[in-house]
Parts: sequence; C-alpha cells; structure tokens
Amino acid sequence: MSRFDAIRTDRRRPAETAAAATEDAAPARTPARVGKKAVSGYFSPELSRALHMLALEEDTSLQALLGEAIDDLLRKYGRHPFGER
Repeated sequence: MSRFDAIRTDRRRPAETAAAATEDAAPARTPARVGKKAVSGYFSPELSRALHMLALEEDTSLQALLGEAIDDLLRKYGRHPFGER
C-alpha cells in the first residue's frame, strides 16, 4: 500500500461518510432571507465607501439605505413602494 492510498480512497464507513457530508453542507438560509431575492450591481469603490459611511453615520444598514433609495425611485416613476424588505 502506498502512502497515497489514503488520499485516493475514503476509508471511513458509509455512516461516517454520511455524517461528515451533513456537517460539511452549506448552512440553511437565515430566516430574514427566506422568500427573498438578491438585487445587486457593480459600482465604483468611492460610491461603495460613501454608502457604507452614510450607513454608519445614520446607524443603519446598507440594505436599509438601498431599500429606501429603491422606494424613492419607484415613487418617482409612479409605482407603489414596497416598504417591507
């Protein structure tokens, strides 16, 4: 047996392998994200920094600021804002 056989084959029993796969699986979504979809864009580092600083100054989250901006945009175009995000 070569020293690389352990790398090529998994010597654990099937029950151990299944338990390890369960532990390695990605965590479930947080409750706040269930039923929601991400909306994103790419902007300059300066804009990103300015938005993060504004969020800190206003003691709120970047997501809350962006939600407020999207609501304002919807109002501008005569659409109903969603409010709850």
